[in-house]
Amino acid sequence: MTASLRFMLVSNDTEIARHVAQVGGIDAFVDLEFMGKTERQGHLTTWKSKQTIDDVSRMREALADCYVLVRVNPLHDGSRREIDEVVARGADGVMLPMFHDRASVERFCDLLAGRAEPVPLFETSASVAAIPDIVPAVGLRRLHIGMNDLHLDLKNDFLFEPLANGVLEAPCAFLREADVEFGIGGIARAGEGIVPPDILLGEHVRLGSTCAILSQTFHRNAQTLDELRGSMDFASEVAKLRAIFDAFQSQTSDDLELNRVATHDHIRQAAEMVRLRKASQ
Repeated sequence: MTASLRFMLVSNDTEIARHVAQVGGIDAFVDLEFMGKTERQGHLTTWKSKQTIDDVSRMREALADCYVLVRVNPLHDGSRREIDEVVARGADGVMLPMFHDRASVERFCDLLAGRAEPVPLFETSASVAAIPDIVPAVGLRRLHIGMNDLHLDLKNDFLFEPLANGVLEAPCAFLREADVEFGIGGIARAGEGIVPPDILLGEHVRLGSTCAILSQTFHRNAQTLDELRGSMDFASEVAKLRAIFDAFQSQTSDDLELNRVATHDHIRQAAEMVRLRKASQ
């Protein structure tokens, strides 16, 4: 049985969110996380959200029939109030970032109390290693593995090194066996990126991932629908990614293994270039 590839997109423009949902079947992603993010990722050109709680209401009103996922802050003294408000404003799913253990996910699920889908973001080495313990304990049916903070936590130099280092092999094998839906990191346009989707999606298929976040480079950080339409045919670019994914699904395990070796070599070469650049600075 083949799986379909699910995408999420962070945008603060309701017209963009509505357009990509209609033409590409893309889930809206509202990002409220700010606590600790600058300290962790301030030296990286990663997404730093400026969205607010009001954006949850804006997206819900604009996307009545679409899935809206909201990332909240890591657990803190105000988590109950934050989660209550996100749910009241219509979130379909709520994502918890930056946790390390089962107790944190249990607390998150208790606060959510079944009012929306829990979608924890496993982005620390401890949480990823604990996936076989956490998932059955709280009955998770969906999660995402975040590469930005995971590679930093592992002291890696390059975003995709956790793939090449084998960190995800056992956790993903468990998720496949448990039939839990999960995604890994973000993705660029076909033919683009240091590790292009043309090979990276083979690793998604091999590991069992069926979701990715569309990167800011994917839509050239468009701020309005006119900008988006002027820079790309969104439906066509999404279709290219799904075609690559579908082609990998039809490959044999031997073919996927060959792609694994090639992808991991590619990642190691990219990581070495990063290390050489750092050493020369």
